[in-house]
Amino acid sequence: MFEKILIANRGEIALRIQRACRELGIKTVVVHSEADREAKYVRLADESVCIGPAPSRESYLNMPAIISAAEVTDSEAIHPGYGFLSENADFADRVEKSGFVFIGPRPDTIRLMGDKVSAKRAMIEAGVPVVPGSEGALPDDPQEIVRIAREVGYPVIIKAAGGGGGRGMRVVYTEAALLNAVTMTRSEAGAAFNNPEVYMEKFLENPRHIEIQVLADGGRNAVWLGERDCSMQRRHQKVIEEAPAPGVARRLIERIGDRCADACRKMGYRGAGTFEFLYENGEFYFIEMNTRIQVEHPVTELITGIDLVQQQILIAAGEKFTLRQRDVAFKGHAIECRINAEDPFRFVPSPGRITNWHTPGGPGVRIDSHAFNGYFVPPNYDSMIAKVITYGDTRDQALARMRIALSEMVVEGISTNIPLHREMLQDARFIEGGTSIHYLENKLAQRP
Repeated sequence: MFEKILIANRGEIALRIQRACRELGIKTVVVHSEADREAKYVRLADESVCIGPAPSRESYLNMPAIISAAEVTDSEAIHPGYGFLSENADFADRVEKSGFVFIGPRPDTIRLMGDKVSAKRAMIEAGVPVVPGSEGALPDDPQEIVRIAREVGYPVIIKAAGGGGGRGMRVVYTEAALLNAVTMTRSEAGAAFNNPEVYMEKFLENPRHIEIQVLADGGRNAVWLGERDCSMQRRHQKVIEEAPAPGVARRLIERIGDRCADACRKMGYRGAGTFEFLYENGEFYFIEMNTRIQVEHPVTELITGIDLVQQQILIAAGEKFTLRQRDVAFKGHAIECRINAEDPFRFVPSPGRITNWHTPGGPGVRIDSHAFNGYFVPPNYDSMIAKVITYGDTRDQALARMRIALSEMVVEGISTNIPLHREMLQDARFIEGGTSIHYLENKLAQRP
């Protein structure tokens, strides 16, 4: 087991990793920017190293600074959390070549799954269902692009091979708009991801977003830990997540879960990962794999009783992976609301000092947050300041506990999206369950 781990991240996930390490008896080193000098997790760390000024490119994306911090503190491993460098294969490669353990998949696996074209090809070979579309990147020949689109059937979506987070994609409804859309997406992809390759998929009109959590040891042992419904989204950014997914037959979940675990074995996948799918008319279609811990991992932890962050660390340390599929049991229901420092309906970021902070409690309530009374929310990073997670024996109980938790939560001095969450928890369609990925945006568009 490691004696010391460097946490190459910030915010609530840095604190979450730190707590997992402390429980395992592992010392922690936290790197931070000048803007995060007073953060809670910095104060709680055994050691901390300032790696640069506030801008991410000069601190949390500064690979040499992070590796230097690991060297001067005699750390043995680096945990990247989510975002920033967590899915950067070059960073993982540099970490391992510098003599440290990267707590995540091997660099070649990150590279394989980070390119949407190669990831789709790998899933087809592994027997995981994918969205109908082009076989690899689109060719340069305009006539061939038109032929592929006719074969797939309109509407289609053009996606950047190196894209992610909802960027680098364009929906096309008519043949007349096709070639211009391909040209524009290629240009954007080259600028944003340094990779102009794009591919085409059938655009599913009203799908849900359902994902499968996996753990694997890099060899023959791999398990899936149930599904999460992440359909409540705005501009491809998740707002509310829950587990299990309401209204999906268990036999379908079990079948797709087994295929995901089998794909991990074939890839030699190591660590925690998430297979993301669109689900429509009883069918699952693979869209991408996240080769890291997810923001919404707590809902899976609550329904399985398995600490995913600790499992990441144990696997990376080479501890024997004893978990088997028959050992994974699912119980109850969990819901997570992402609390962001932003206007609840215009979504304008709201950085600043929190003048009053009160978090809820009670049975089945979990708060993952780095914020506190007097904390200054910097304007330089993602606006998420907390996650409120509730658990119940049933979905109705989890919903009831979430309503109570949100009614008790107080954040003053800045704006947050708590009013939006309170409204959604009273929404009849959300209460019923099974809304599509477009539901929230359509609902917001109808606001006066």
